[in-house]
Amino acid sequence: MVVSELVRAELRRIDWASLKCGCGDSAEHVPLLFEAIITAETPRDMIGYTLDDHVEGDTIIFECTPPAVGVIMAALAGDLSTLARDVLLQTLLFVAAGSGGFDLEAEGAGLGDRCRTHAQEGFWGLVQIGLTGTAEDAETIADICEYFELGGDKAGFYQAELRERMGAKTKRGRRRLTL
Repeated sequence: MVVSELVRAELRRIDWASLKCGCGDSAEHVPLLFEAIITAETPRDMIGYTLDDHVEGDTIIFECTPPAVGVIMAALAGDLSTLARDVLLQTLLFVAAGSGGFDLEAEGAGLGDRCRTHAQEGFWGLVQIGLTGTAEDAETIADICEYFELGGDKAGFYQAELRERMGAKTKRGRRRLTL
């Protein structure tokens, strides 16, 4: 896969060098991580390129996390390999879990709110992936919506739709296995 122009623009929009990364350095290297993940054709191509401990670390978020969520949302709006989509959705899930329900200090709470705002901007894209992707995608996106508290009643409705879809696909898969 190639990095879309939208993702490239979002990467250029941010002054990554001025942001703190989870690894302790500046986030100047984060665009390279995104590009490697998006263009990887196999898991082997991703060796050494991860967003773990850079964008989030065990659901802990960092100064570079909110703009990284913007990049994730831009990437999810386009064509991605299943591998890249899975990595980006998992990262978004860990960010949502970390920025959503914990009592954070004032700075951390602000980071969480900024992450939530970026995810809210891409709400419909997330729902589209959940409704058309795999059962695992549906479950992950339902969890992301729940953790980020996206869309109020609207999110509640779509969370239920995604969880129902996930359950139906799982049951169908089990029936096929038992026949």
